[in-house]
Amino acid sequence: MTRSSLPIANSNAVGMRCIRCAESFPLTDYLEGCPACAAASMPSSLQIDYRSFPAAVKSHNSSKWLVYPQTLLGEGNTPFYALPQLARNVGVAALSVKFEGANPTGSHKDRMSAVLVQRARAADARTVAIASSGNAGASLAAYAAHVGLECVVVTTPNMSANWRRAIKMYGASIVMAQTPDERWQLVREKSRTGEWYPANNYLLPAVGSNPFGVDGYRAIAIELASQWQELPVTDVLVPTSRGDVLWGVAQGFCDLRSAGALETIPRVHAVEPFPRIEQVQSGADYRTSFRGMSRMTSLGGNTVAYQAIDALRKTNGSAVAVAERCVSEDQKKLAKAGLYLELSSAAGLTGLRDLVRRGVIDVDAHAVILATSHGYKEDP
Repeated sequence: MTRSSLPIANSNAVGMRCIRCAESFPLTDYLEGCPACAAASMPSSLQIDYRSFPAAVKSHNSSKWLVYPQTLLGEGNTPFYALPQLARNVGVAALSVKFEGANPTGSHKDRMSAVLVQRARAADARTVAIASSGNAGASLAAYAAHVGLECVVVTTPNMSANWRRAIKMYGASIVMAQTPDERWQLVREKSRTGEWYPANNYLLPAVGSNPFGVDGYRAIAIELASQWQELPVTDVLVPTSRGDVLWGVAQGFCDLRSAGALETIPRVHAVEPFPRIEQVQSGADYRTSFRGMSRMTSLGGNTVAYQAIDALRKTNGSAVAVAERCVSEDQKKLAKAGLYLELSSAAGLTGLRDLVRRGVIDVDAHAVILATSHGYKEDP
C-alpha cells in the first residue's frame, strides 16, 4: 500500500456484529461499541462479520483472514518454538512459545496498528490517537508514520524513556496526562469532535479497543494452527489487560472451527496482574472497578471489558491472577531459555504454573505462552 492509495477492505467482510447481543450493523466505525448495548448500560464491543474464510490455513497468509489484509511492515508470521526444559519444570507434556517480540516494533501491538491505520485512512482520518503506557504507542506511531498519518500518544510521566524516544523518532506527538483516566478523557473529547481517530478504549465502563484493530489479533490463532503441526495445542496463555488480544486469539480459533480447519479449539486463558476477570468469573459485575497495583504496566487498569468474558466463555478458558515476585522469577527462567521478555509478557509462564497447580491445565497438555513483547524496551 502506498501513501497515495486507499486501503481496500476484505471482500468477505460484510458487516459488524455485537459480541454480546449479536445485533448486526453495517461495516463502519462504532467507536464506542454496540449502540444497543450502550443504551441498555451493558457496554460491549463489535466484531467484523465475514461471509466466508480462505480455504487453506497457512502461516504466511494469515492476514488474508483480516478485514484489511495488506501487511505493511512485515508484521505477523512470528516464530513458534518449543521449550522442553521449561515444560518439564512446569509439569506439562509440551510447552511452546509464540514470540510476538519478533514483530517490527517488538510487540503484538503491531498486528492491531497495521489494521487500524488502514481503517483510519479508509475513513479519511488525518490523525490517529492512543492512550498508552508504551508498546501500543510506539507501535501506532511507527505504522502511522509509514502510511502518512499524524499520530498522538497520550501517556503519563512514568512512561519509559525508551518508549518516549521511539515515539518521538517516529514523528508522533506525546501528550502528558497525570493519570490513566485523564488520558482517556482527552482521547474521548478529541475523538468525539472528530479531531482524532482513536485506536483504543476511552470509556468507563470499558468497551475495548477499536474493533478494526482488534480484528488484527485473530491472525495469531491462524498462524498457530499452521505452526503446531503434529502436536495440537490444548491451552494458550495470554497476558491480559482489557482483553483485546485475548478476544482476538479466541475468535480466531472459533473462525478456524467454523471454516472446518479445526475440530477442537484450544482453551484460551487470561493471565492478569490482580483479580479482575477472575472476580467476574466468580460472579462480579464486569462493569465494576477492580483495584490493584503492579509493575506489569502493560497489563494495568482497573476495568474489565465484556470481550474478555466472551473470549473465555467461547473457549472454556480460565482467568488467573499472578504474583509479581513469581513473574520476576519466571522472567529470569525464560531468559535462561533464550527469551528476554517484558515483565508483563513473562506472566504467561507464571499463569501456566498456577493453572497446572490447580488442576485446570492437565499434565499431558501442550501449552502455548503468548510472549507479547521483548524486554529491551523496559527500564531496569
